[in-house]
Amino acid sequence: MEDIDYGKLAIEYSKKYKGKIQIKPTLKINSMKDFSIVYTPGVAEVSKAINLDERMSWDLTWRWNTVFILTNGTRVLGLGDIGPLASLPVMEGKSLIYKELGGVNAVPIPIQTKNVDEFVNVVKNIAVTAGGIHLEDIESPFCFEVLERLQNELSVPVWHDDQQGTAAATLAGLINATKLADKDLKTAKIVMIGAGAANISLFNILEKFGVNPKNVILGDSKGPLYESRDDVEVMKSINRWKYEAMKKSNGDDIKEIKKSFENADIIIAFSREGAIKEDWIKVMNKKPIIFANANPNPEITPEKAKKAGAYIVSTGRSDYPNQINNSLIFPALFRGALDSRAKRIDDFTAISAAIELAKYSAEKGIDTEHIIASMEDKELYPRIASAVAEDSVKRGFAEIKEGKEYFYNKAKEIIGLN
Repeated sequence: MEDIDYGKLAIEYSKKYKGKIQIKPTLKINSMKDFSIVYTPGVAEVSKAINLDERMSWDLTWRWNTVFILTNGTRVLGLGDIGPLASLPVMEGKSLIYKELGGVNAVPIPIQTKNVDEFVNVVKNIAVTAGGIHLEDIESPFCFEVLERLQNELSVPVWHDDQQGTAAATLAGLINATKLADKDLKTAKIVMIGAGAANISLFNILEKFGVNPKNVILGDSKGPLYESRDDVEVMKSINRWKYEAMKKSNGDDIKEIKKSFENADIIIAFSREGAIKEDWIKVMNKKPIIFANANPNPEITPEKAKKAGAYIVSTGRSDYPNQINNSLIFPALFRGALDSRAKRIDDFTAISAAIELAKYSAEKGIDTEHIIASMEDKELYPRIASAVAEDSVKRGFAEIKEGKEYFYNKAKEIIGLN
């Protein structure tokens, strides 16, 4: 691997460019007449039009192309609870990726609260001017309740990238990895290490995709989840999402960590460095698939996993093959949601994006070290956007009811690929 100090360069870039994003006008001002049109007195007519019909805000303001990125900074990257202010550089980075890859205006808004009701109320009160809401870097189980409530209470789409975005990118990788390994994802034995936002969401999305939940073993820092564990009642009271996954999974009631890996086909880890042991890989089925996605240091390095017999290994890092990156999903997904003016995005929306990502990657050519496209494959983004928009139309979420080709061409134009 190339020896580059990305942290040092990030500080230097941030000092040089004073952040990563800015607001720029969409038109050029050439005279006082122009000021009179875009501001007073002309702007009053625009406000009056929206006052008479709120739907006009989609045509007369930036709302048609704007997403708010909300966080409280409690689960930022591998840094943990660093607070809303320190999370701002990460949110700025998300905004840049939105614009660069999806043509979306994304506004970072860190919030100073750890109270669910306060967080939800802030989002509800500002969402009136947004085209969609992107939740980011929020601790579990806080993030589950916030997402669930906002999806039910807002009329614009709400997405939690650490849940649905990560799960969608992972699903795309799994579709292609199992194809290469001659495995059936829907009947494979899967071990999931880590029971936080990413894996709980992925578990639910895998079930909706058709995976048998009884073939899945979820584990946390105490080991596999099973119904007779001594902390089940506590789990039920403080994290019902984890509890519900526990009830559906582990059909063989396996209680020991190492035993859970016997004859397993796939390991999916969103945990911590060192959480996967080489001995565990050695007792898996032929051609084991290992997704070791902890950042910045994976649960096991690809070198060690391959030495233990792994057939395919993915991580969350860009300096290893097979990076599982939610940036492959969210810019395009919201492009499609905005272009179709979708009122909702959900787990099935994430699945439609994952299927298109896997399909595009396969068309480009896949092998054991290239199971998924990279962020440099910009043609991918209008493909996912049009698939998401088409899905929104088919399921009755969209106000703009056009076909896939229309949405593909629109996304391509906005992203700047024409």
